[in-house]
This record gives sequence, C-alpha cells and structure tokens, in this order.
Amino acid sequence: TMDRSAIEDDLFSMSENHTANLAEANASEDDKIRAMMSQSNHDYDPIHYVKKLTGPPPANYTCYRCGKNGHHIRNCPTGEKGFEPPQRIKKSTGIPRSFMKEVDDPSIKGAMLTNTGHYAIPTIDAEAYALGKKERPPFVPKDQSSSEEDEDPVPDELLCLLCKDLMTDAVVIPCCGNSYCDDCIRTSLLESEEHVCPTCSQSNVSPDALIANKFLRQVKLSQAPPTQPWPLFSEVTCMKCSTTYRCLKKVFRPLDFFHILLRYTVLF
Repeated sequence: TMDRSAIEDDLFSMSENHTANLAEANASEDDKIRAMMSQSNHDYDPIHYVKKLTGPPPANYTCYRCGKNGHHIRNCPTGEKGFEPPQRIKKSTGIPRSFMKEVDDPSIKGAMLTNTGHYAIPTIDAEAYALGKKERPPFVPKDQSSSEEDEDPVPDELLCLLCKDLMTDAVVIPCCGNSYCDDCIRTSLLESEEHVCPTCSQSNVSPDALIANKFLRQVKLSQAPPTQPWPLFSEVTCMKCSTTYRCLKKVFRPLDFFHILLRYTVLF
C-alpha cells in the first residue's frame, strides 16, 4: 500500500495544478472527491481577492460621498460626520449619446451622469423644461371652448330631412331632388304602401331609383376649424349625362353656392 502522506501530497498537487482527469489519479474515490471539491472553489479563495486600488483614481471615477472627481471615497476631504452628501445623480445608462445634451451644472433639472464623468440631460427633456408647464390659476373656471365647439350648428344642407342629423351615405330622390340618408329614405319608401316621397308626396317612387350624392359624401368633419368658411362647390355634375354645369335635367336639384361653416372641411 502507498503511504498516506504520499497520497495527500499527490492530492494537494492535483488540487493546486487543477488536474483535469482526476479519474487517473492514484488515490481513493473519497480522496478524489475531496480534490474535486477543493478545485471547484480554488478561484474564490481569499488569496485571489483584488487588492485595494492605490494611486490616483481613473478620470471617470466619481466620489459617492461628495460627487466630485480626483479622489477615492476613503480619501474624501469631507470626511467629517456632519457632512450631508449631495443628492445622488442618476446615470444615463441605456440612453444613446446622440439623445443627450451636455451641461456644466449638475443641479440642472433632469441632469444625469454619463459614463465619461460628464453631466448631460436628454434633449427632449431639455426642450420640455425650456417650454415649461402652464399652470391654471386657482379658482378659475375651466375653458368651455370644447363644449361650445360641439354645439356649433351643422349647416342645413348637410342634414337629413327625416332624421335631422348629418347625412350618412347621402342619396338623392329623383322626384324632387332632395337628399336623405340612404337608410332613412329607403325605410320611409318601403313603409308606405304606394312608395310615397316624404317631401313632395309623389307616389310610386322606387327605392332602386335613388342616386348616390357623391358631393355630400365627400364632406367630412374635421377637428381643426378653418379661420374662414370653406366653399363646397359652385357647379355640379349631372348624374345622368356626367356633364359638369348647372344641371337642367330634373335628376336632382343642384346646390349652387353654400358654405361649410367653421369646423367642416371639404375632402376632394
């Protein structure tokens, strides 16, 4: 049998040299396990700990006590107990440099510390801080402009004669040339026994004879009100002969001149 001390020396050598193949080592199974466990935590031994930094700190090092460069925190000149450290400044981690604007004063609102040790502020934040927030004076009633805009009257030319609302899928009835919502006029004609027109009372008006009013369908509400009324059109196109002029054929009544008031915009 091999001497016990020789086996321990062999295991110590294996542990120190990080023997890759412990299976071929001349030792018992338990000794091999102990050598394996010794090798597994060898890199974390205190002898491998990094020593304290000596000499001047790097250029981008900032003391966490006073927030200044040029010294380590253990050598901070403000070492007295009554010193109140400044407020910690956030780092600009994750923000591209092209989105940052360098500043000299770290007390500027929104200032961050970059990886180069300089102070910077996001460009979009700088623009927002420069614009400022307009506070409403206390005890001042809220602006009612939005509700007033909602109450602006809709021109009569855009209202359906049946539902009194803005026309949806505007169509023209051939008998008198008035415009209605497609659903409103079809329902009215089908509910009457003789298909009577609700305006001129002419009978036998077929729902299939309704003509789409392409001009009124081009009118759409807009949120941005123009400063002046917008003219809609001065001439119309005949639905029968496709000629643009003042229609003389009694297909529908042309609208010569009318204006869209305030917040209505014509989309061509």
